[in-house]
Amino acid sequence: MHKPLVSIISINYNQAEVTCAMLASLRELTYPNYEVIVVDNASPTEDPGSIAERFPEVQLIRSPQNLGFAGGNNLGIRSAKGTYCLFLNNDTEVTPNLLDALVDVFERDPRVGVVSPKIIFYGTNNLIQYAGCDGISPWTGRGHVTGYLEPDNGQHDNSRSTDLIHGAAMMVPTEVIRRAGLMPELYFLYYEELDWCEMIKRMGYLSYYESQGVIYHKESVSVGQGSVLRTYYMNRNRLLYIRRNSQGWRFWSGCLFFLSIALPKNSLMYAYRRQWSHLRALWRGVGWHLQGNNIHVNHFLSN
Repeated sequence: MHKPLVSIISINYNQAEVTCAMLASLRELTYPNYEVIVVDNASPTEDPGSIAERFPEVQLIRSPQNLGFAGGNNLGIRSAKGTYCLFLNNDTEVTPNLLDALVDVFERDPRVGVVSPKIIFYGTNNLIQYAGCDGISPWTGRGHVTGYLEPDNGQHDNSRSTDLIHGAAMMVPTEVIRRAGLMPELYFLYYEELDWCEMIKRMGYLSYYESQGVIYHKESVSVGQGSVLRTYYMNRNRLLYIRRNSQGWRFWSGCLFFLSIALPKNSLMYAYRRQWSHLRALWRGVGWHLQGNNIHVNHFLSN
């Protein structure tokens, strides 16, 4: 039986050892037909050459500049030959049947445009990070993830359509990318995969959670959970996502909640903790929206 080619795309940024651990897990995949593309996003202090030396089967693309999560993945897409593209964080490790489970979703239901597997926090007692998502609340601009921090006892083994996927692992058919457009590079970091999911859904496709595929996620190895960079982009892009994907009362409720509740609360928290660099980053993120940037720019994959 023919198995369509899957292009696995991952971004490396100053984390060659972490990336190599992910690549080692890929060698255990049972699916017979895949290629692996690693995009090095201009790592500033670490030579990614060891990746190609230890994993010669990998196509290593060296970007001359840091293109962010979306830009790096889009660079990988342009070199991909697969019928399907799997976007995989470098701080993950996969289970052997991952590709079999994800490809089967598309092969049996052409209405599906993007799928994510079950995601477990690495190094925990099987604590769930993602088992589907009920979407972004119009009031708060935050998502509700099914199963978050629950021990995985099979209670979320019901594969189904879901409102949003997870950026740590998501598979998209190349034809869907041609129709919907590339990942939106305006975000640089955070929220871009959620926006992309909405772009795909607007083309009439379903997003899907596949419980029989599993990955383990180490989370935020490259950026760091407490980084100033994360504070800037999480706040800038939360508002950006609302602006790009909400209309009417949903738009106004999301903006009002962010500006009247989330912004003052986070400002007071950073001031109380004397985290002045985070406070400045928060307000820089908000200030970006006052600069007249075109927030509806999208890019498409040429034939």
